[in-house]
Amino acid sequence: MRRKIINPYDPQLNKCFGCSKSNPIGLKLEFEEDDDYVTAAWEPEEYYQGYINVLHGGIIATMLDEVGAWCVTVKTGTAGVTSELRVRYLKPVFMNNGRILLKARIVKTEGRIVYLKCDLSDGNGKICAEADTIFFTYPEEVAKRKFGYPGQEYFFEK
Repeated sequence: MRRKIINPYDPQLNKCFGCSKSNPIGLKLEFEEDDDYVTAAWEPEEYYQGYINVLHGGIIATMLDEVGAWCVTVKTGTAGVTSELRVRYLKPVFMNNGRILLKARIVKTEGRIVYLKCDLSDGNGKICAEADTIFFTYPEEVAKRKFGYPGQEYFFEK
């Protein structure tokens, strides 16, 4: 089942480069839950290129990290931080190929450690980068106190 994920963080306080609508230079990613996956679609803009018409590798890594973070937050019911992000760049992401698709899913959980697979596909549906990601998660009360985590119920319409 596909459903839109709501960004419940206060836009006046949240300036996340990946997901905040109030960061003028940010990516402004929006997410959906699709069964085991968290996904995002994004239209590349010229500001984010490395070589001419090629999406910058640092932006690719940022997007893979961001979709992984949202997957952890939505699927585990708490917040976490990236412990490891291992990116494999398979081919250049040409910006004129259209909308980019990001996907993340949890592979396994061991205590507070969450392992994910994330990938980025270009506008032609070809996987251009993938990441193995490890997140360290916090107990929900710690996540609320330290990171402003609102609670899992705030990420979806009621």
